[in-house]
Amino acid sequence: MVISVSLVFLFGLVLFFLLRSNHNYGTAFAAVMFGFFLASTGAAGPINQLATAVVQAVHSM
Repeated sequence: MVISVSLVFLFGLVLFFLLRSNHNYGTAFAAVMFGFFLASTGAAGPINQLATAVVQAVHSM
């Protein structure tokens, strides 16, 4: 868990700087790796609940 959290932070930071500098080549890889490691942390459950709530809210509009 500790390793995956630090990798989430690392790939999140890399993704942030790649998006700000408009590099096209490494951005997709960094986004996939960020999502992969984020899914293995304890934040995956609340993120899924938030996404479900947003979809339900949009659907009920």
